[in-house]
Amino acid sequence: MSDIAIKCEGLSKRYRIGESDSFKTLRDVIADGLASPFRRLRSTFRNGNGSSPSALSPSPEIRNPNSEIRNSFWALDDVSFEVKRGEVVGIIGRNGAGKSTLLKILSRITKPTTGRAQINGRVASLLEVGTGFHPELSGRENIYLNAAILGMRKAEVERKFDEIVAFADIEKFLDMPVKRYSSGMYVRLAFAVAAHLEPEILIIDEVLAVGDYEFQRRCLGKMHKVARAGRTVLFVSHNMTAIEELCPQSILLKNGRIERSGPTHQVVADYLTSTTRDSAWQIDEQTDREGTGNARITRLELLAADTDAPISTLKFRESFKLRIHYDANKHLLDPRFGFALLSDKGERVFQTETTELNYRIPAIEGVGSFDCVVTAPNVLPGLYYLESWIVEQMNVAFADHLYRTARIEIVVDPARQEQLTHLTYPGRGRVFMDCQWSQPERTDEVYAGR
Repeated sequence: MSDIAIKCEGLSKRYRIGESDSFKTLRDVIADGLASPFRRLRSTFRNGNGSSPSALSPSPEIRNPNSEIRNSFWALDDVSFEVKRGEVVGIIGRNGAGKSTLLKILSRITKPTTGRAQINGRVASLLEVGTGFHPELSGRENIYLNAAILGMRKAEVERKFDEIVAFADIEKFLDMPVKRYSSGMYVRLAFAVAAHLEPEILIIDEVLAVGDYEFQRRCLGKMHKVARAGRTVLFVSHNMTAIEELCPQSILLKNGRIERSGPTHQVVADYLTSTTRDSAWQIDEQTDREGTGNARITRLELLAADTDAPISTLKFRESFKLRIHYDANKHLLDPRFGFALLSDKGERVFQTETTELNYRIPAIEGVGSFDCVVTAPNVLPGLYYLESWIVEQMNVAFADHLYRTARIEIVVDPARQEQLTHLTYPGRGRVFMDCQWSQPERTDEVYAGR
């Protein structure tokens, strides 16, 4: 058996703007099969001589090449690589780089425009939360349904059922329709089923972006176990720490092409270097974003907390205000605004949302802004990035979501430079905690006990 699990040769995918891939359901296939004889018979009578309909079909449409170029883009462009059996490979890059398109092709969800991808082994994919779930069915029923879609036999599901439920941590809600599940419960259940398939190849797209810390820890532990078992893993994430921890080798995609591949620490270093430029704070035209588009973040302002004066850097433990400007083209009920501070490697240092302190926004429409004041943050000096988002509460979906929206540098106040120099030592972590050291009173009894 070949030691190559995945082989891509000249893989390219072109999308026409405004056009989406069409997928046939099983019902469509059956209906087409039943109707096909009648269509052929009808064509025979229409043609009168029994000739094939294609013989009398109109000439191909003459396309304007310039129009074709203007109305299409290449999500992937001549991508070639190999992954050996048992390798764990990270796929990184900015939004719109082609990562998800690549995984969809490898998962046989969509076809490439040119090139070929060869997969040698049983594949399990976790690309979107709740894919293959029926909202009206219970969690128990969806485990069997989703497992069957992924290729598991009923006996295999029954043998692993308790383990799947325990991993997903949904035992109390097992017989509740999944339409009442939160997005976190959805992704826990979806990952639990996919991870217990015991595939030869596991394809995962940003699963660690959803869920609490405990769930993320379990996901990483499960992927470590899968990797140690000699299975092949392709892992897409914006979390560079997780990529470095899991993946010895990585591929960096940029504008649909492979920018670099090789040892993960080198690829991640290149990626971080390419993104350390000052991001545009006027971000209404920024393209590497995701969401429904019903509302967009148009501008971010970093301001002094007390005077609203613009500031370009933050001093250690200095309060600041982040002003988020938006433009909502629809009337959105109960939206949530939020942002996170990420380390240079994508670690989430902290995040906040409008709902955390019971600040409820009844609705938004048109242009506006919201302020968030962060008081004396204990984040250590260094380079950080903002991630920002708007969530449509009614749809529980992102209206707009931007990774690495803008760069923020936290520095030590020059007046306290000598006093706080120790805070800039490498390896200290990301957060400073107020501590007090003291020594208890020494007594003769203590010394006598030595």
